[in-house]
Amino acid sequence: MDSALSTTSTEPGTIAMTFADEDDITESAAHRWATARPGRAAEVMSALVRHLHAFAREVRLTEDELTAAADWLAAAGRACDGERQEFVLASDVLGLSRLVVQLDDHLRDGATPATLMGPFHIDGSPTVPYGHDMSGGLPGEPLFLTGTVTDTDGKPLTDVVLDVWHADADGAYTSRLPESGEARLRAKYRTRQDGTFCVRTIVPRAYSIPMDGPVGALVRTTDIDPHHAPHIHCLIDHPGHEKLVTILYQQDSEFLDSNVVFATRPELVTAFTRHTPGPAPDGNTLDRPFRHATYDFVLQPRADGHR
Repeated sequence: MDSALSTTSTEPGTIAMTFADEDDITESAAHRWATARPGRAAEVMSALVRHLHAFAREVRLTEDELTAAADWLAAAGRACDGERQEFVLASDVLGLSRLVVQLDDHLRDGATPATLMGPFHIDGSPTVPYGHDMSGGLPGEPLFLTGTVTDTDGKPLTDVVLDVWHADADGAYTSRLPESGEARLRAKYRTRQDGTFCVRTIVPRAYSIPMDGPVGALVRTTDIDPHHAPHIHCLIDHPGHEKLVTILYQQDSEFLDSNVVFATRPELVTAFTRHTPGPAPDGNTLDRPFRHATYDFVLQPRADGHR
């Protein structure tokens, strides 16, 4: 038996005492965490231990630095609430969220690619009709988003839920504005019989990630630009198909290449075309200029075949 794991005898089902030192503590700790259940937890936790220890050795981590890291994690926890997830934000700016999306995004047959959920999604947005103005009267340039939702065979999908949310014309999410008790700039739309949908809202603006918390404090120690390009979040769900979490980006906008959370994908960049006053995509007539974006979402079938 490896010397790192050699121990005195113990009662059945217990983990033996190990007198670890710098040379054998990694294998000892990984061995203990390999008992986690279920099996996937054992795989993840033992690998996590090995990589954490390798990191500490590579940078020669000090006790003071470990304490500072623990304090930072505690502060990030305190910054989380029902409308803000500081740990999600940390994962985003470190590029981890995008990496995991890529690893888990097994696209096929031209399906729409996924990207980040972001930290500002709120459950329970109201379900609204075709063409409803989800801006709730907030100032900004009118924007219509239209398109279809189909499967990978091109068949239109009926009654698909599109959960849509985005920042306002000042770059703020209404979930972060205490004075806003209304569900504005977020709503759930459903596709019609032919798979079409129409969202009415306002043009979002580029914004900085929240800089008032632990993540922002960390970003300020770098040369990283904290801005996120103008975008619209979409969470699309339909029985028998993989749930799609994705983002549409405004073409020719700033910060597309320097996106702080690494979320821009070229397939998701679309034109917000400017139109003069007149007939609008929702069937009404507008007396002021507006923009119109179109995008056709393609959902792929669930790998397990469930509906």
